[in-house]
Amino acid sequence: MPDGDLRMSEWYGQLQDSIGLSTDPITYKTPSARIAEPGTYPYYHSVLAGMITSVDTLAILAATFIGASVEPAIIHQDWRVAQPLADLMSALGFLMLPKNRRLLHVPTVQDFSAQVRYLTPPLLAGALLHVIVLYMLHHPIVPSFELALTWLAFSTGVLAVVRGTETVLLSRPAIANQLARNVAVVGSDDAAIRLAARIGEEAGSTYRMIGVFDDHDTALDPTATTGTLDDLIERSRETPLHAIILAIPPSTDPIDHVAEINWRLRSVLADVYVLPNIVHGIDVLLPIERLGPFALLVLQRRPLSDWQIVKKTVLDVFLGAIALVMLAPLMAAVAITIKATSPGPVFFRQPRLGFNNRTFMVFKFRTMFTDKSDMMAARQTARDDPRVTPIGKWLRKLSIDELPQLLNVLRGEMSLVGPRPHAPHTRAAGMLLNDALAEYVIRHQVKPGITGWAQVNGARGQLVTLDDLRRRVELDLEYMQRWSLRFDLKILMLTVVREVFSRHAF
Repeated sequence: MPDGDLRMSEWYGQLQDSIGLSTDPITYKTPSARIAEPGTYPYYHSVLAGMITSVDTLAILAATFIGASVEPAIIHQDWRVAQPLADLMSALGFLMLPKNRRLLHVPTVQDFSAQVRYLTPPLLAGALLHVIVLYMLHHPIVPSFELALTWLAFSTGVLAVVRGTETVLLSRPAIANQLARNVAVVGSDDAAIRLAARIGEEAGSTYRMIGVFDDHDTALDPTATTGTLDDLIERSRETPLHAIILAIPPSTDPIDHVAEINWRLRSVLADVYVLPNIVHGIDVLLPIERLGPFALLVLQRRPLSDWQIVKKTVLDVFLGAIALVMLAPLMAAVAITIKATSPGPVFFRQPRLGFNNRTFMVFKFRTMFTDKSDMMAARQTARDDPRVTPIGKWLRKLSIDELPQLLNVLRGEMSLVGPRPHAPHTRAAGMLLNDALAEYVIRHQVKPGITGWAQVNGARGQLVTLDDLRRRVELDLEYMQRWSLRFDLKILMLTVVREVFSRHAF
């Protein structure tokens, strides 16, 4: 079934057949072992697929070049133009011919025999194209077959070496563990538990069940459930999740029920799916996606895809390193000035809430007197704040105090552009930010930034009212929805123009 927006009333029957839940006795049990190390981000299957495609391309082109280097010994002088053309057409034909998508799936790459099975047809097609090209150029058929076999032999040999190496590397336990994608099921009736068992049995090492979670104790086997939704949310802080599947029993108000659960999971960094039968008969449009053997409806996606994360990371490291080198003299001068004008350390380290709601230590130039610093930010900095040093006032005004956060960027804790991180005890209207606005926690699904869309639009400085917080969160969420490399570069340029001389900085 192709991905896309499909109307439930038309496709439900086919989707239900594709799910194919067994009626065998329940075999799923709660996993007890830890699944993945904190901080890992095991989502990059699409990136890996792109890398494998690139390696295949280089391998075929290399094989074609090697084969062409030995062919002059067996071809006639007047073939010197036709033969390279045939080689090139065979290589392009192999690369452009439709191939089994399983060739790019991790389990296939880990199984060499499966790769041989899936690669044989396109290789033979490339060799046949070789013969066809030479025949169309009026060359004898027998020598054409010989040259096609030469191309086929070299291409097969090079691909065998390349794919065999990939199999060995991706089959290593440490790498295979990182490539496994963690899946959780929400629901506790028979269907949910059988679904969890089926995923573990049929998806092999691609997907790994971490448990079945539900707030209602309706399971026939109490040991089959791992915990409540709150337990799932808490566990997601330590165990990165790829997918959450809602397999709750159908209710009288399925849309409201699903929406309520999806809203509770808003802080979890994972794609959220729902079984089609839960919303059967409701005239809704939802994307369809396969997860292993199952066709599921997509409720929520992570804000950035695998490739977007890679692109953003490359931009951060590249520009961050350049900026750190170029600004090193200025930062050294600032450090000397701080040390000379007030006692205490040059840098100030403070806990902030970052990616996936995890706490990290942010670096800043110290702008307050040491004995008046507020580590937990229980009190926000205000205009003409007596805690700020004379030098610190100008550093904050020009946003120079933020420059050490380039180190956080290179450490992978922050991005150049993103929602600004707040200290855990920051308040607005007397309430902690998580309590003050339900949508606030969503902004933690991307890395925090040194600057952001909210900052260049004037939403910076002290959070006094709920409207201040709401405006900032709205801009942060808009940034997450609109993200692109061009958008990041635009914000960086606007930062220099607007934020450095912002009247909101103090």
